[in-house]
Amino acid sequence: MNSEDFFTKLETQIQNENPFVAYRGPKAKSGLTKALLQDSSKTYKTSIFNESGFVFAPFENPESAFLIPSENAEIISTEYPAEISSDAKKINQDFPPAYTYTDSKIQHEKLVEKGIEAIAKGEFKKVVLSRKESVQTQLEALGIFKNLLKKYDTAFVYFWFHPQTGIWLGATPETLLNVEREKFKTMALAGTQAFEGTSSVNWGEKEIEEQQIVTDSILENLKHKVSGKIHKSEPYTSKAGNLLHLQTDITGMLDPEKSSLKSLILALHPTPAVCGLPKVNAKKFILENEGYDREFYSGFLGELNMTKEVKRNSNRRNQENQAYGSILKQTSLFVNLRCMKLEAGKARLFIGGGITKDSNPANEWLETVNKSHTIKSVLVK
Repeated sequence: MNSEDFFTKLETQIQNENPFVAYRGPKAKSGLTKALLQDSSKTYKTSIFNESGFVFAPFENPESAFLIPSENAEIISTEYPAEISSDAKKINQDFPPAYTYTDSKIQHEKLVEKGIEAIAKGEFKKVVLSRKESVQTQLEALGIFKNLLKKYDTAFVYFWFHPQTGIWLGATPETLLNVEREKFKTMALAGTQAFEGTSSVNWGEKEIEEQQIVTDSILENLKHKVSGKIHKSEPYTSKAGNLLHLQTDITGMLDPEKSSLKSLILALHPTPAVCGLPKVNAKKFILENEGYDREFYSGFLGELNMTKEVKRNSNRRNQENQAYGSILKQTSLFVNLRCMKLEAGKARLFIGGGITKDSNPANEWLETVNKSHTIKSVLVK
C-alpha cells in the first residue's frame, strides 16, 4: 500500500472512533510500517496474554491491558524509511531549555533528594523517578508520527489510538521481551548521556553501577523460568535519537513447563530501568511520591503472539526441513519510553531517570531536560 493511502486509513479510524495502532520496529527493512485497524469501537482487554494482536499495557496494572485482536482488525502496511537527520540547534531554538521552568526544576530535585534519602535508609537500591511536562504542538498527531518515523530508525516507533485511552505516540529504545518459538531476548538498559557526534564515550561509575544493577536483577528474575543457561553480552553503548545509553543483551530458551508467556512478562515488568530495585519497594515509593498518574508511560506495548511466515530452505540437502511448518508465533514487546499523550493541541511528555546512592539532583534534572529535547524535536514542522 502506498504511504498516502496508509495514513488516510489511520485518519479514518480516528474519525470513526475505532481503535488502531501503527508502528515500525527497530531497523525495519525498507522502513516497513504496519497497522492494525480494529473493525469496531469495542474495547478488548487481556489478562492472560495468550491472544493474538497488539497489546497496550499501563505501568501500574499490566493485567488490565488493552488489546487490538488480530482477528478483529484489518492489517495493512507501507514503506516509510527514516531520514536519519537531527538538528539539535533547531530543537533548542524552538523549545527553550526546561530548566527555565523554575517550579518544575525545584519540584523534581526535591523528589530526587527524597529518593536518595530512601536509598540511604535501605528502602531500595535504585528508583526511577519521573515528571510530566505539557508542550504546545505545531502538528497534528499524524504529522508527529511521520516525524518520529523519519528521525528514529533504531527505535520502536508507534501511534496508538483508542477511545478509552486517547492518542499516544512514542519512539522507545528499550525492548521488554522478544519471543520466537522458545527462544527469548531481552535487554538491560541504563545510563544516559547526550550524543555529540560519536558513540565512543566514557561512562561514569554511577552509570556503570546502575547498568550492572539492572542486568543482575533481570538475570535473577529469569533464572527459574528458562531452560539451560542465560547468555548476556558485555555492556555496550547504544544510540537512540540524540541520546546514548548503556545496554546489555540477554538471551536464552524458555521452559514451557516452568513458565507461561504471562509469567515471563510479569517477571520483567516493570523493568529496573523504569521502576527500580527491589521492584515492589521502588514501585510503592513511585506511586506515593511522584504526584501524578503515569498511565501508559513506562508500561509496555507491542505484537502479541502474532503469526510470522518463515521461508523454507530450498536446498535439496535440507529436504527434511520441508516437513516443518512455515508459520510460527512471535511476541515482540517494548517498554513505553520517549512517549507522549496528545490532548487538546498539547503533548503531555513523560521524562524520568534512574536514581542511585550516587545521584546528584541537579544532574538528574538536566538528564530529564536532555531526554525531553529528544521527543520535543518531533513536535515542530
